[in-house]
Amino acid sequence: MSVLGLVPIGFPDEEVTVALERGLPEAFGLPVVRLASLPEPVKALDTARGQWASTEFLRLLLGSVPPGAKRVLGLTERDLFVPVLSFVFGQAQLNGPVAVVSLARLDQGFHGLPSDRGVTTLRALKEAVHELGHTFGLVHCTDRSCPMSLSIDIRQLDAKTASFCPSCAILLKESPDMRNEPRPPAASVGGRP
Repeated sequence: MSVLGLVPIGFPDEEVTVALERGLPEAFGLPVVRLASLPEPVKALDTARGQWASTEFLRLLLGSVPPGAKRVLGLTERDLFVPVLSFVFGQAQLNGPVAVVSLARLDQGFHGLPSDRGVTTLRALKEAVHELGHTFGLVHCTDRSCPMSLSIDIRQLDAKTASFCPSCAILLKESPDMRNEPRPPAASVGGRP
């Protein structure tokens, strides 16, 4: 049976990790298996920015996709970025096997508010569904309540649900990997072939 792999990178919040193990099967209809933790990719740290390059996390995850895993999701506490953006909540390979989600900006404490693990957990689930959706070929949705809608700030993320809209649910069901057919080649990490 195919599974979704969940990989802690460094030491993400255990309660949030467990919540993802429980919540992701509902969105994708696949069991979730926690894989061995990985160390943070040290070369991902950009000391000038005080952030971590998300593409390095994707590269790290590419080496940890076990047989039988449809996709692998990495989870980190580190604040992630791509060079053209000030931050990302997560990143994924479109039609590829890996994605990563950062808990850093999902925590209320990051925004100067009292931490609330329930809020962080729900945000993490929405973002995990979004990033894993990209790995199955889903693109950004115009339905603002769909987890596949684009979120450039925390308010937009909070307005989403963790359940796909009817259109995205059909597209997910029809994606090659959900039909056990060969998938198209993965988009390259960082624009490299």
